[in-house]
Amino acid sequence: MIAGTQRRSGKAKGAGKARPEAGVAGDVRTSLKALDLENYVVAYLTWIANKVSSSASALYRKRFGIGIAEWRIMALLAVEAWIPAGRISEVIGLDKAVISRSVAFMQKRGLLETRFHDNNQRRQFIALTREGLKLHDQIVDVAREREEFLLADLSDQERGAAVKLLARIHARAALLGKAGGAK
Repeated sequence: MIAGTQRRSGKAKGAGKARPEAGVAGDVRTSLKALDLENYVVAYLTWIANKVSSSASALYRKRFGIGIAEWRIMALLAVEAWIPAGRISEVIGLDKAVISRSVAFMQKRGLLETRFHDNNQRRQFIALTREGLKLHDQIVDVAREREEFLLADLSDQERGAAVKLLARIHARAALLGKAGGAK
């Protein structure tokens, strides 16, 4: 059972602290349609992502002077150099405004540079500088340590299975915003 939840009448469980049957002062405000959070995959994905992201952001800001949005962009640019902001948004799922602010911040720090392609001033391509690659390589060591800690209770086979399942879920997630993907 998820910490802080309680079964009620064998039906759905709610989030937050366990609630007494009578509620507070006899006022019970729960839904018969409440999600079964122990079996709702999206809840787990959200909770994990939030915990991993918030702790990484705090750590990376303190140690390296960048937040999680900048780190995500750096991690992608270390694999795919000279890509447009649209590609970053497509892969990572960040809002273009967040990407724009992060790119401007990292440019000021000398961590990345942009170039225009074919004199098209509206289409800039982005890559890490040598300084950006150096910082990336420092952070990636910490990121790998954090991943190792997070997955320490899983066998190699379970880790492989988890990556395959997450990749499939990620592919389907891209369809959620498209016609018919979310109703």
